[in-house]
Amino acid sequence: MSLPLALIVEDEHMLAEIFSTALRMAGFETESILDGRAAVQRLAEIEPVLVLLDLHLPGVPGPDILCHIRADERLAQTRVIIVTADAAKAESLRNEADAILLKPLGVIQLRDLAARFRPADEAGPSDA
Repeated sequence: MSLPLALIVEDEHMLAEIFSTALRMAGFETESILDGRAAVQRLAEIEPVLVLLDLHLPGVPGPDILCHIRADERLAQTRVIIVTADAAKAESLRNEADAILLKPLGVIQLRDLAARFRPADEAGPSDA
């Protein structure tokens, strides 16, 4: 059984690596994208369970990516966690996001939140 996919859209490489570690600890397969335009292109090809989304990205800004996700029926079940230092902008998107984490944040904090968004049938090893 494969792990659920989490897409990390974060332009700071080091943060993307830290977020990837936290999401793998929560039981996700991860893929990181550093550019908004590349994220939109990749979202046309995949259906991640979770998207970790920075708001200030090169190419296409995070709020536009969030709007794109919410408008795509294929991605109707995709959960979005906004991760940003821009509290005011994040608050304006609260109704569209599943969760908001303000930077700086801890690996354990992200791991625990992400684990809540794993699909129930993939939450752990089965007894079968």
